[in-house]
Formats: sequence, structure tokens, C-alpha cells
Amino acid sequence: MRKSRFTEEQIVAILKEGEAGVDVAGLLRRHNISRATYYQWRSKYAGTTVSELRRIKELEAENSKLKRMYAELALENAAIKDVLQRKL
Repeated sequence: MRKSRFTEEQIVAILKEGEAGVDVAGLLRRHNISRATYYQWRSKYAGTTVSELRRIKELEAENSKLKRMYAELALENAAIKDVLQRKL
């Protein structure tokens, strides 16, 4: 997937401008984004703040780390059970 030119903080700032009553067409021209992009951002980031986005990123990173840890432990557990079955 293509990386955006804008950071999430910049996206939230642009959306806040739109919520503040700035003309959407002028906003799109000024930031050089399409109408579809603006409305996709609005559906994804509507009502969020920069601090909430950071917290979500931290939680996603922690979640992926825990999933990796679980997968490793499950694999190790299965290997130990296999070895024990062969000994008996």
C-alpha cells in the first residue's frame, strides 16, 4: 500500500479545519488532495485527536508483540508435547 504524503497529525489538522467551517473545496485545493481522499480520511479519523491516534498506535504495537509471543509459546508447547508423546 502506498504511504501517504501526510502524517496522521497533519490529517487530523486538515479535518479540524473542515470541521471549523472552512470551505471544503478551498481546503482541498490548498492541501492538494482529492475530494475522495478527504472523505475517506473523514470517515476514518472523524472525531479523533492526535493523542488518541498515538495511543491507538501504541496499543496496536503491543497487540502485535503479544500475538507473536503467543505464537512462539504455542509452537514451543506443541513441540514439547510431541517429544513427550514419543517418549511414552
